[in-house]
Amino acid sequence: MGEAVQRRFTVLTAVVAALGMTATLSGCGEDSGTGDVTLKLVAADYGTSAANSSEKYWSGLVAGFEKANPGIKVEVNVLSWKDVDRKVAEMVKEGKAPDIAQIGAYADFAKADKLYSVDQMVSIRTQANFLPSLTDAGKVDGTLYGLPFVASTRLLFYNEKLFDQAGLKAPKTWDDIQSGAAALKAQGVKYPFALPLGQEEAQAETMMWLLSNSGGYVDDVGLYDIDSAQNIATFTWLRDNLVGKGLTGPVAPGKLDRAKAFEAFTKGEVGMLNGHPTLMEEAEAKGVKVGMVPLPGAEGPTKGSMGVADWMMGFKQNGNRQAIGKFFDYAYSDENVLAFADEYDLLPVTGSASAEMETDNKHVKLREFLAALPNSQLPPFGKTSWATVSESVKKNIGEAVAPGGSPERVLGAISAEATRAESAE
Repeated sequence: MGEAVQRRFTVLTAVVAALGMTATLSGCGEDSGTGDVTLKLVAADYGTSAANSSEKYWSGLVAGFEKANPGIKVEVNVLSWKDVDRKVAEMVKEGKAPDIAQIGAYADFAKADKLYSVDQMVSIRTQANFLPSLTDAGKVDGTLYGLPFVASTRLLFYNEKLFDQAGLKAPKTWDDIQSGAAALKAQGVKYPFALPLGQEEAQAETMMWLLSNSGGYVDDVGLYDIDSAQNIATFTWLRDNLVGKGLTGPVAPGKLDRAKAFEAFTKGEVGMLNGHPTLMEEAEAKGVKVGMVPLPGAEGPTKGSMGVADWMMGFKQNGNRQAIGKFFDYAYSDENVLAFADEYDLLPVTGSASAEMETDNKHVKLREFLAALPNSQLPPFGKTSWATVSESVKKNIGEAVAPGGSPERVLGAISAEATRAESAE
């Protein structure tokens, strides 16, 4: 991937330089206001405690930006991932949209004409530097509205010490997961397989499992296919072979948030779970030796990985387009992109930062994740209904694996809500 990324970025930079297109497009129409500007930014918290809250990153970035841009102030409100998407949606509905949001979905706001398109805000150099696979996911009807903020791919993590004690090898299939979890339970492991289907990030955990059985949220032509036979079979297996056999720990999956599952893993209380790069570093810092493999599937390792991207967007309501564009150009410098990626061991979204990370030996452990990103499958971010569907998954999917739960009924209800949301657009 490194050579490809570097080659792509070199070509893009050469073209931009040759054409002299380094100026911003902020002359395309004027802002409604003049004079000093205060931008309001709402962002998600990637930290796992007060000690590593994202507030620290934004505070430093804003201080640098304000020094470089006299007359523009930025007020930042950092919210939990459990709340941030819903809170921003409520703000927009109440006519109190922030100027900038860094959240999990953008398409419904774009469809409602609440957002500036990216080419109305940022420089051509900034636009050209984003990884194409991510900008493709940031478009609605061919127009880019969502700026990828950070990305990650997912692998199955296992505690090597617990596996050695139970005489286990890395799992390759669902059957391996079930038998391994049973052996870990017999050894007294608190969470043989942690299955976080609580509201924090259930939509991602769900997608990983759907992909492991050649399913997904959408079919080959991009239509929702949430209650497909494959998807129902996947959650039936989870209910009967993991949850039903007491192999997912003392907290019901529907009540277990990702942060709590990750915290338990760093304490050595979890045998297996689906994880991302941030967890790898946190666990190893606490003495947990982490093994990583592609998510096992029904018949063998899943082909391809689930990719995740979070988004930045600029809202029209306050008419601060030029100031927003200046902030984005500053935020997407290599220094700032890499600072955030370094803090949370995530993947940068620009070609230049990706190339720098891949050639830096201190990031050698992230290379497997970087290599998986170009071929990863992302959730259907470009669907304007995705925010609604994602929230429905977060609220309801835990019921599918609960004792006596019906995957067919739960997935059917989510699918019906997705259909209604699509029809309303």
